[in-house]
Amino acid sequence: MRSFLFVPASKPERFGKALDAAADAVIVDLEDAVAPADKASARAHVGRAAGSFAASPVRVLLRVNAAGTDWFERDLELMALDGIDGVVLPKSDNAAALTAVAAVTKKPILPIIESAEGVWNALDVARMPGVERLIFGSVDFELDLDCDGSWDALLHARSRIVLASRVAGIQSPVDGVTVALDDARQLAEDASKARSLGFGGKLCIHPRQVGAVNAAFSPSADEIAMARRIVEAYERAEGGAVSVDGRMVDLPVLLKARRIVGLSDSVRGAVER
Repeated sequence: MRSFLFVPASKPERFGKALDAAADAVIVDLEDAVAPADKASARAHVGRAAGSFAASPVRVLLRVNAAGTDWFERDLELMALDGIDGVVLPKSDNAAALTAVAAVTKKPILPIIESAEGVWNALDVARMPGVERLIFGSVDFELDLDCDGSWDALLHARSRIVLASRVAGIQSPVDGVTVALDDARQLAEDASKARSLGFGGKLCIHPRQVGAVNAAFSPSADEIAMARRIVEAYERAEGGAVSVDGRMVDLPVLLKARRIVGLSDSVRGAVER
């Protein structure tokens, strides 16, 4: 899952467009995108749309309001719907924040790490039962630390989230949004850096961001071709020493090449479906 597209739960007219945007997952947002006065009606919109969510091949996740808010428990009731495939939990500052969610649903949990406390406790959060992968809430993290949003300023936080995910043995994390909607260069640069650091996907706040994110987190044609040459050369050598394009191929190189080939096949299969 590379691209995660937000759609406000209070805007049901946008649900269909979000599902058709070629994102790997759609996050129906009950939190930041919905005003307090509209929370109840937004939940009703989600309930009415559950059938269309279930019929779509796109994975649909629900971002609920944070634990401790007036809306949290009612939001969690929607997890019983067949069309909701997982829960995105904001303000996941510590493992305790996930306990109430795990008690209500067995569906995957994607905690958003968006504070200093959350980054500090990222490994504990990642190890909680039901957690599938972490999400970096970069904008809220920037606010919490009163720092700027540059790559250098947030590099340490991103690195801790990537490392915590690997140590916990869960899927690689999802990077935060690029808020510059009309800056294609910035989006491509942000996504490329996130992938190089070890993130496996990225949040999108507009459908036009989806294509660039999918491309950034998919192997390039050159990467796929090289990976296939490595795998084929190693198999021909029957485990013996081999070099490809002047590069010695040892076991870690082979395993990475196999991973790229597998990812390429899975992406192609998803597109064909």
